[in-house]
Amino acid sequence: MIFNSVVFIVFIGIVYSFYWILNAKFPRYQNLFLLIASYVFYGYWDYRFLSLIFLSTLVDFYCAKYMVKSTAEKKKILLLISIVFNLGILGYFKYMGFFIDSFKSGLQYFNYNFDFDYTLNIILPVGISFYTFQTMSYTIDVYREKLNPTRDFISFAAFVSFFPQLVAGPIERATNLLPQITAKRKFDLKQSIEGFNLIIWGFFKKIVIADSLAPIVDDIFMNYQYLEGSVLFLGALYFTIQIYCDFSGYSDIAIGLAKLLGINLMINFNFPYFSTDISDFWRRWHISLSTWFRDYVYIPLGGSRYSLRKTLINITIVFLVSGLWHGANWTFIAWGLFHSIIYIIYTLYTRSQHNDLMKNIPSGVKTFSLFILIVFSWILFRSNSIQDALIYIGRILSDFSYGIHFNPYNNLNSYVYIVYVLIFFYLDYAHMNASMKKKKENYSYSIVKNALFITLILLFAQADASNAFIYFQF
Repeated sequence: MIFNSVVFIVFIGIVYSFYWILNAKFPRYQNLFLLIASYVFYGYWDYRFLSLIFLSTLVDFYCAKYMVKSTAEKKKILLLISIVFNLGILGYFKYMGFFIDSFKSGLQYFNYNFDFDYTLNIILPVGISFYTFQTMSYTIDVYREKLNPTRDFISFAAFVSFFPQLVAGPIERATNLLPQITAKRKFDLKQSIEGFNLIIWGFFKKIVIADSLAPIVDDIFMNYQYLEGSVLFLGALYFTIQIYCDFSGYSDIAIGLAKLLGINLMINFNFPYFSTDISDFWRRWHISLSTWFRDYVYIPLGGSRYSLRKTLINITIVFLVSGLWHGANWTFIAWGLFHSIIYIIYTLYTRSQHNDLMKNIPSGVKTFSLFILIVFSWILFRSNSIQDALIYIGRILSDFSYGIHFNPYNNLNSYVYIVYVLIFFYLDYAHMNASMKKKKENYSYSIVKNALFITLILLFAQADASNAFIYFQF
């Protein structure tokens, strides 16, 4: 079940109504109802994979439970069981085919023709990268004694499978989400209105902007060999906006849905395309994942506590693992490596004796320069192979001819889509300013804005199909 579908609109209407009715009369059963609703939501896609969520929940619940009053050695064993199990199912379903294909290619490169034809037809369960990381963080935090394990299995299962953020985040920490689920929740009209506003904004970004850019992006990347450099740059620019509006749109909807249910999720995006340096960008982009890697990978490796060489190695490891987390393809690893190189250059510069020079550069210039680098990095992310990405980038840098490409789906000039880019930047900048000034919207203005957004969403929504969110594949 996906958010931008009629089925989900009916589903959330039923869940929202019964959830608060149940809370008023039988609050003890609220989390049971939430768990059932979450399993229905996920099982609608493929009920068979509910067993994976249930097993992950079961393993981590009991591993954390038995850590209490266990010896240090037993606690390590229980933590290891949790990590091995979660990474094991993630590795099998997401990476087994990739590892086998890479192994076969490696043998062929060294002229070893290993005679086997072993192909795995593995279906990737939606959201597996998200909920496995979420459950692992629970057992790790219990092991570190940052959190006491819960004895309420139903509440813990509801935490793991909480449907608003189950399939594409934010990746919540148990320290934030679990106490909210175990606590009694009261209906708050103001919180519901805030949630509704976020949901509308998220749908606007997804349906009006991201889905409108998707066809031209697909066509340009599919036919990049025959297009001029200017058109290819437009394709990369459009994908840069598409993936942000698609993913942050999902996060906004998820956070809004959680608010409807009386729960506050963490912010996952903080206007990343207005960052002034790469470090700032990664504090703003996919915050739940970047902070996860910081707390559970980078810092345990030593972070920046030791030598500069060790720090740079740790940075590289984190970005390579982050790239691999996104998908079983060398393009994602290359994308992570690209960002690690930029981050390493930035780290070396900030530690050099010339680090004051950047202060004299206008922030607008720094933001624009970083944005162009980000645009080129997304080419690696979007391409089918590293070879395709390198040819694509090479054509942009070598072919300076002006070209016009028409979208075969609607015959629109490729430059027309610049309008969507301008609309996005105007609205995102306005939201950022309002957020920085902590300015509250006028009630009448909010109604008019939402009415306009809803009208545009209905006009742009596809009647025959719903476009899945990009991060569903991760």
